Formats: sequence, C-alpha cells, structure tokens
Amino acid sequence: MSAQIIEREGKPEYAVLPYHEYVQLMELAEGVRNARDAREAMRELESGEDEAIPANIVGRLIAGDDHPLKIWREYRKLTQETLGNEAGVGKSYISQIEAGSKTGSAKVLKALAKALQVDMDDLLVE
Repeated sequence: MSAQIIEREGKPEYAVLPYHEYVQLMELAEGVRNARDAREAMRELESGEDEAIPANIVGRLIAGDDHPLKIWREYRKLTQETLGNEAGVGKSYISQIEAGSKTGSAKVLKALAKALQVDMDDLLVE
C-alpha cells in the first residue's frame, strides 16, 4: 500500500492513497462487518434470541395473499380460539382481523404479537 501521510503540527492527520487501494480497503472493511454480523446472527439463533423462519412462511408473508396474523398463527400451530385465549380477545375478533374487515387496535395487536412471539410490526399489513 502506498499512502502519502500529511502532517499537521508534526502529527499525522491525513493519509492519501490511490483510489484502487481505497476501494480494496473498503471491500475488506465490508467483509469484516459482514463476518461480524454473521457471527452475531448465529449467536442470536443459538441462544434463542432469534429464530430462523422457514422459506415458505417468508414467501407467504411477502406475497401478501393472507393476513400476517393468519400466517404467524398457523406457523405457531394455534387455532383462532387458542390465540384469542392467550391474547385475551375473542375468536371472532381474530377472524375479522385475518379477513381484513377489522384492523385491530394497538392494544390488541400488541397482545397478539406477544402471544405469537413476534414484533407488533410483523402483524401489520403493508
């Protein structure tokens, strides 16, 4: 690496280097960040702080054909009645949210998200 060091008051302040060397350094730095992020993601999976979601569930969420509440409820293998009992709401209310005829209050969505072990944002329709 061929850098020109620019000093100010006798101390190094800037390093000027050829652009291709700058690009290489940036690529190396990105690789280090990616490796760190991958290690952190693996640690979170192993500790149970995070979970791997199957591709078919992710695909359903992205497709948007069903309400996210229904997808997460089915993924967690819960009936509307069981989820309602855990979240303190009626089965019919869950049915209406899944059908799109009701949006659900913030309080209800928060309770449903907690019961499903997801973030509240995961239950919002985009």
